Amino acid sequence: MVGLSQLAMSGSYLLSVLIFTPLVGALLLFFVRPESQTLARLVSLVFAGAAFVFSLIVLRDFEVGRQGMQLGEISQWIPSIGARYAVAVDGISIWLIVLTTLLTFLVVLASSSVSERVRAYLGCVLLLETGMLGAFLAIDGLTFYLFYELMLIPMYFLIGVWGGKRRIYAALKFFLYTALGSLLMLVSIVYLAWQHQAQFGEMSFFLGDWMALRFDFFEEVMLFAAFAFA
Repeated sequence: MVGLSQLAMSGSYLLSVLIFTPLVGALLLFFVRPESQTLARLVSLVFAGAAFVFSLIVLRDFEVGRQGMQLGEISQWIPSIGARYAVAVDGISIWLIVLTTLLTFLVVLASSSVSERVRAYLGCVLLLETGMLGAFLAIDGLTFYLFYELMLIPMYFLIGVWGGKRRIYAALKFFLYTALGSLLMLVSIVYLAWQHQAQFGEMSFFLGDWMALRFDFFEEVMLFAAFAFA
């Protein structure tokens, strides 16, 4: 991970367009009549396909062999606590986003097997895609946390409404585990930002800044356990 001075910035906002394209599609589905299943599938297919195309453009613009994060976008969000909207891509996340957009497109394409609440189902799928893309591309702890939480909401409904025979039990269990895990993750993220203030004089949620933090072995184990459990 690199610091802000080493982050390769992009003025195209391509990553943000990629992240929020499925969200726009999900919002547009609210204006589609529930009985218009074909139109709902068409809208979802267009936006899922557009996200896949944008991911291929990101792949094209990604410079293989270049060290560090690329196509970075940073905007001040809550300056008083050092929180930023910050996204970028590296050699690992580039393939995760291409895979995510491809699989989402295929899921929408195969949605003909869903016959109940089709509009809501497709909206959840697109919302889930935005959450996953944001989580994969976030380089700010608070930004990552918000996208991670956004990802869990449609997952809960997808399990509880369109799951198998024990879907209610599975959804409840999923909610309880993820709620506890999310709380532990949030505490860990805030602790890391607070430690940055203690060691460097200012709070920061930027992952590159966290790389300079120093912890004892116990702190490292506890932080790892909290993130691993989440």
